[in-house]
Amino acid sequence: MMKILLLGASGMVGSRILAEAAERGHEVIAAARSPEKIAEFPGVTAVKADAHDASTFASYAAEADLVIGAVSPRNGGDALAEATAYAKALIAAKPKRVIMVGGAGSLSLPDGTPVVDVLPPEYVAEARGMKAAWDLLAQSDLKWTVLAPSAEIAPGELTGDYTIGGTTLLSDNKGKSHISAEDFADAVINEAEMKTLVGKLATVGYTG
Repeated sequence: MMKILLLGASGMVGSRILAEAAERGHEVIAAARSPEKIAEFPGVTAVKADAHDASTFASYAAEADLVIGAVSPRNGGDALAEATAYAKALIAAKPKRVIMVGGAGSLSLPDGTPVVDVLPPEYVAEARGMKAAWDLLAQSDLKWTVLAPSAEIAPGELTGDYTIGGTTLLSDNKGKSHISAEDFADAVINEAEMKTLVGKLATVGYTG
């Protein structure tokens, strides 16, 4: 069992990571700006914290074995500044180890084209922000992992039948790049437990 600090615990992805971690018996400090929105599970303590301000969660990070960041730069007007502040806060908190939920915009297509280059304009700022956050983590002294979902991630089912890839966007046999939030959460907690991707960007998706 680990003690995990989960930032963004009330979001679509974060709430599923929380459920998976609790199901496996880990002790979780679940942090969000609105902790009243965090689901209740045995072994889970809900706290108020701002993922962009290390002073609000550094003490929790210090007592945790791992920090999982499930935050996206979607709430402010400047996605790049928001994502950069988030990454700098993670680094300043000096966690023992961190897993950041990244974005598909940090990946490449099979032909090598950056995914961000083919995204609709409304998604470009967020993708560049998440890529900047990853770059900052990679330049730090932290033990980090960035797990990026496929192009589409949405609530669905836990199947356990997915692929862990590298930095290339994954697609199924119909050419669709997707993953359920439940399977993505499963992959995040698997990595939390197995530590096979430290220092790497990897993606999760269906390939069948």
